[in-house]
Amino acid sequence: MQTKFCLTKFSLKFSLTIAAALLALTAFSYGQVGTDVKDAAKDTGKATKKAAVKTGHATEKAADKTEDTTESAAKKTGHATKKAAVKTGEATEKAADKTGDATKTVAKDTGKGVKKGTKAVGHGVKKGAEKTEDVVK
Repeated sequence: MQTKFCLTKFSLKFSLTIAAALLALTAFSYGQVGTDVKDAAKDTGKATKKAAVKTGHATEKAADKTEDTTESAAKKTGHATKKAAVKTGEATEKAADKTGDATKTVAKDTGKGVKKGTKAVGHGVKKGAEKTEDVVK
């Protein structure tokens, strides 16, 4: 035996009501999803803007610190260079004094040697002259 599916007025109305309700619920759901997506996009935009502002501030602070550190390093380097130049000048002056002293000592010694040599030569010349005089007489 075959059963015939028969739609009565009640079951037809009930089916149409269920279908309409499902359709309305679907439309509402899609509308709600659209609103949620739109709200999420706004929230994401706000968060991105906030992060960009914070990143900008952090970058500015880092740049300021880098500037301060660079300036401090430059001052320290300049000070160290000045100190080194002063020490180099002092060392050069000491070396020049020592060179001058050594030159003076060498000059004195040379003068003494020349004086002794001259005396020896003079004495030899004098003896030679005396011998020549004796021979001539």
